[in-house]
Amino acid sequence: MDQLDLNRRGSILLGDCEVLLATLPPASVDLIVTSPPYADQRKHTYGGIAPDQYVDWFLPISAELYRVLKPSGSFILNIKERVVDGERHTYILELILALRKQGWRWTEEYIWHKKNCYPGKWPNRFRDAWERCLHFTKEKQFAMYQDEVMVPTGDWATTRLSNLSETDKVRDNSRVQSGFGKKISNWIGRDMAYPTNVLHMATECGNKQHSAAFPVELPSWFIKLFTQPDDIVLDPFLGSGTTAVACVELCRRYIGIDISPEFIKIAEDRLSACYPKPLQLFIAEETNGTYNS
Repeated sequence: MDQLDLNRRGSILLGDCEVLLATLPPASVDLIVTSPPYADQRKHTYGGIAPDQYVDWFLPISAELYRVLKPSGSFILNIKERVVDGERHTYILELILALRKQGWRWTEEYIWHKKNCYPGKWPNRFRDAWERCLHFTKEKQFAMYQDEVMVPTGDWATTRLSNLSETDKVRDNSRVQSGFGKKISNWIGRDMAYPTNVLHMATECGNKQHSAAFPVELPSWFIKLFTQPDDIVLDPFLGSGTTAVACVELCRRYIGIDISPEFIKIAEDRLSACYPKPLQLFIAEETNGTYNS
């Protein structure tokens, strides 16, 4: 199968991502942001992978993702455990361990706090208000542009920085010997600070045509943090195109893959309607190892 031309601003591929990822050259992608089907969900579109089979299903895909990601790149996996027989299944924990054995570094875990999650009542738990955004890398050193996601310092600075102790004026090393430390006086006069690893974002989004769409703000945050303009972002489970929309807004190139013709059409319509002039769209379909475009 011919490799995909990476010179386009945007490419959307219809078919099985494990197969279509083979069209990408090795070490060609700067960032992977995706939300694959959760276990036993989206059965009509993606087959509904059973929790006990999830790791075996995902590892061939992640092997291809590892191949196409640059050494300086990052892989963000938005996923959440499901409840099976009254308890949380461990398939995500098992997947994390399996990915580490595959060569991935589990660098960080971001929490997406869904500010407007739907209310409800369950006999043995409360409503879910968060999801995991697991951060994997190939190397210890990777591209990261922290200044791009800084947030206002906040009201705490008014009181906390107005009465500094002697300890606040020097580097105070962690008492647990972690090697980390802080010097509170460094933040005097600063209006912006670095964020935490908890992302407070609503689930509300303009796209109502996909069963599990995340807001554009979520991939946008990671795109700003881990890429620069004209970098390539890959979403192997593109769905209705939210990651691609974020890329166009932020002047990044994108590659999206999805197995559903319906969702591919929605993604194409969203991109063409919102950004008709700058968009250079390529739609390809996997057909017996060849492309129809």
